[in-house]
Amino acid sequence: MFPNSILGRPPFTPNHQQHNFFALSPTLYSHQQLIDAQFSFQNADLSRAVSLQQLTYGNVSPIQTSTSPLFRGRKRLSDEKNLPLDGKRQRFHSPHQEPTIVNHIVPLSGERRYSMPPLFHTHYVPDIVRCVPPFRELPILEPREITLPEAKDKLSQQILELFEACQQQVSDLKKKELCRAQLQREIQLLFPQSRLFLVGSSLNGFGTRSSDGDLCLVVKEEPVNQKTEARHILTLVHKHFCTRLCGYIERPQLIRAKVPIVKFRDKVSCVEFDLNVNNIVGIRNTFLLRTYAYLENRVRPLVLVIKKWASHHEINDASRGTLSSYSLVLMVLHYLQTLPEPILPSIQKIYPESFSPAIQLHLVHQAPCNVPPYLSKNESNLGDLLLGFLKYYATEFDWNSQMISVREAKAIPRPDGIEWRNKYICVEEPFDGTNTARAVHEKQKFDMIKDQFLKSWHRLKNKRDLNTILPLRVAVLQR
Repeated sequence: MFPNSILGRPPFTPNHQQHNFFALSPTLYSHQQLIDAQFSFQNADLSRAVSLQQLTYGNVSPIQTSTSPLFRGRKRLSDEKNLPLDGKRQRFHSPHQEPTIVNHIVPLSGERRYSMPPLFHTHYVPDIVRCVPPFRELPILEPREITLPEAKDKLSQQILELFEACQQQVSDLKKKELCRAQLQREIQLLFPQSRLFLVGSSLNGFGTRSSDGDLCLVVKEEPVNQKTEARHILTLVHKHFCTRLCGYIERPQLIRAKVPIVKFRDKVSCVEFDLNVNNIVGIRNTFLLRTYAYLENRVRPLVLVIKKWASHHEINDASRGTLSSYSLVLMVLHYLQTLPEPILPSIQKIYPESFSPAIQLHLVHQAPCNVPPYLSKNESNLGDLLLGFLKYYATEFDWNSQMISVREAKAIPRPDGIEWRNKYICVEEPFDGTNTARAVHEKQKFDMIKDQFLKSWHRLKNKRDLNTILPLRVAVLQR
């Protein structure tokens, strides 16, 4: 999907920056157009689904509703028209009463679904449907591999073994990408100029085999009102999933949170997905974190073991008032930046033009290509770095007055804004400056987090055995 993401490997070299998967159409959707889409969605005649007529979406060019190329030369299943609906969703949303505007298109079954051409084949052009022009693919060369650090002590060896057992595999990312590509085709039946991006840990280099898939639906490059526009768009997407894809998408659920999402599970890949609308900063920080992930070969193993540790001790769940994985990653990067001999710099300071919040979305993927590997004089092994991370947040960092800033590569004073008042943990989002740890709003949860840092530091310092703070057998099984 992304030109700079050959399945979780390092970024391309600069001479392969031409690939333009991120090209967004200049057509932007107005609020009236979104209303028009809902009106069409709710009032279309099902009989037209087979008659292959054109649909006009606001003032956008007509959508060509020809038979989907997914079904070229393939008989329809006899029971396709009677796919079961999600009973729980029916009670609240009654999707069966609101037919869609387009052909009855259902993804291929699992056996056929993954028999598509290779994701990054040099001559394969993704079949972007309807009025969206196909992307022009360029030959892609394999990027260089990053050599893992040496492990000369037991603790470092345990960290490396856990990383190699649990890191996201090529096959894992292929499954997510195939699902994303097919969902994009479906969503483009509602919003022809939209793009669906895979973001988060699946693509930033810090994913595990059990990582969920995060998807960002971009309908325009400007921000959307998350309380009104985003909910409106996701309502249409949710209805489409319930009525047309219920045989292949399991448990679609619309979550009306501060940033609303549609949660669902892909039955074929068994991957859980969260889909948001126009959370553009998530695309930007995906490539920022990806750059850090491959800047130094100790970063990814250290982040993975810390995420596993935090999850094991139940302090890695923002929905329950503890730390999100994104906040944890920023905390690790910050620690590596603040060592007496830093292992990481602030790449936003060194390469401001590549990571500017104002850079156009279709150019964001090129940023990691401009950043060479960082050569640090710090030779600490993984075991020492893990111990140092726990000690830093247990005894050195001032939670009351300081804010974690990867952008500045140091701890900075807390701002006076309302978002930062009475917050127990402050972690600056590198692009929009918000607090990524705002979910930690109860003192009890904050004390639990601090206590776990302190206890784990003492245990690991005394034994230097990872099993004292993270049972390896359990961690590998849960990978």
